[in-house]
Amino acid sequence: MILLSASAHRRPATALGLVLMTAACQSMGGGESVDPSVYAAQQVNVASLSQVVKANPSDPEVYNTRGIALARQGKYDDAIEDFSQAVRINPNMAKAYANRALARRELGQDGQAIQDYNLAIQADPNYASAYVGRGNIYRQSNRGNEALADYQRALEIDRRNAQAFHNRGLLYQTEGNHQMAIDDFTSAIAAASNAQPPYIARGMSYLAINDPKSAAEDFELAINIDPKNADAWSGRGQAYAMMNNLERARGSYARALMVDPNHANAKEGFRQVGGEPGVNYNVQ
Repeated sequence: MILLSASAHRRPATALGLVLMTAACQSMGGGESVDPSVYAAQQVNVASLSQVVKANPSDPEVYNTRGIALARQGKYDDAIEDFSQAVRINPNMAKAYANRALARRELGQDGQAIQDYNLAIQADPNYASAYVGRGNIYRQSNRGNEALADYQRALEIDRRNAQAFHNRGLLYQTEGNHQMAIDDFTSAIAAASNAQPPYIARGMSYLAINDPKSAAEDFELAINIDPKNADAWSGRGQAYAMMNNLERARGSYARALMVDPNHANAKEGFRQVGGEPGVNYNVQ
């Protein structure tokens, strides 16, 4: 069977919006990498914000907020300019540096993003989100020791930082330390029970240690949070295949392919359990 790997998950798309650091939201996003306070800004009107900027040209907060709105629209260069203006006005505005780092990551500018996280930490050495964000870049660059140090520091600052636990779990998972990964995903769930990614990630580690029953339970919980997540359905399919419940496995893979027809693991898993396109399968 095909085991979903951590590398099969990408970091959250900016369509979800950049983080509104002023709210210090700690929500979890979908995908492999859960960046700090990932992408939780409310819907805002850029034109209205521009009027606010015009009326308050010396207020760094309004530039930061408009930058978030611009990033939500995929206008990363414009967003970066607003975050830059925010820190020109207030060089100690850690959240603006971190927001700029997130926007730069979307442009593939990881080196500059690290520099921005460094500046955020310099401005506020206790800004846990910046350590998590920098750690994510290190983890995805195969700099595991540096990533681990950053996640550890974030947890020293905030012992209930769900993102630090989740991403440290992904690091352990990549290294094959699945029990340690499971423990961290469990801690992430305890801190943010409505976040879907830790359930999926923990399910993958349960599959890796040959515990499909626990894996199936986690994928069910993930599906309850968001039934349109193909990774959760595909993982559920693998868990049931490992338990030789082929009807549920076929149904789960079929549902994954309804969500994402190009999902590679679901396509291969569906083939391996004898699934046939166009047939209705039981998913209960």
